[in-house]
Amino acid sequence: MNKSYKARKLAISMGLVFSMLFGLSACKQEVLEGASAQSLAFIGSDITGTGFGKNVSGINQNGQAVSFNDYKDKVVVVFFGFTQCPDVCPTAMAELSQLMTKFTPEEAAQVQVVMVSIDPERDTPEMLKAYVSAFDDRFNGITGTPEQIAQLAKSFKAFYKKVAHTNGTYSMEHSSSLYVLDKNGESRILFKPGTLIEDMEKDIRSLF
Repeated sequence: MNKSYKARKLAISMGLVFSMLFGLSACKQEVLEGASAQSLAFIGSDITGTGFGKNVSGINQNGQAVSFNDYKDKVVVVFFGFTQCPDVCPTAMAELSQLMTKFTPEEAAQVQVVMVSIDPERDTPEMLKAYVSAFDDRFNGITGTPEQIAQLAKSFKAFYKKVAHTNGTYSMEHSSSLYVLDKNGESRILFKPGTLIEDMEKDIRSLF
């Protein structure tokens, strides 16, 4: 009787041990899966599924018709600005130029920076080409008719507005976020102003 009692007690104890071990293993697996999912998250805002940049077109820096379909197989970073912008645009373009230095030549060949002009009245293809090339000769520019630019901005939900000055000139107000399309032309990431270059680099690398 005493031996039977001891055997039952040992069996119960072993069962508890196995249950604890199984529970710990399951918890560990959940933690690992959670960490794995977190590692796949973007540092910038995830805009997957928004469909930005679809069915819109403009004129590139060489005066040719262009759409974002022409950049398939590359990770595309899109910025809306204008060549006579006094501060925001040159700052953003300089940061993008610095970003490109973070990649090897092989990696950089997979990235395409595109500046879309929100000032088509003044930004001719020639002027836009000179402007973007001053930051990096691999950069592209897109301009077009006012209607084309309006459609491009609407597609990305990018804000811009013409502001008239009393002296007869004008300037442009505009949003300054960066939009990233993956190699299939799908919108994936939005970088808000002030995003660290290192963070942009990590997110873009995840799309290679």
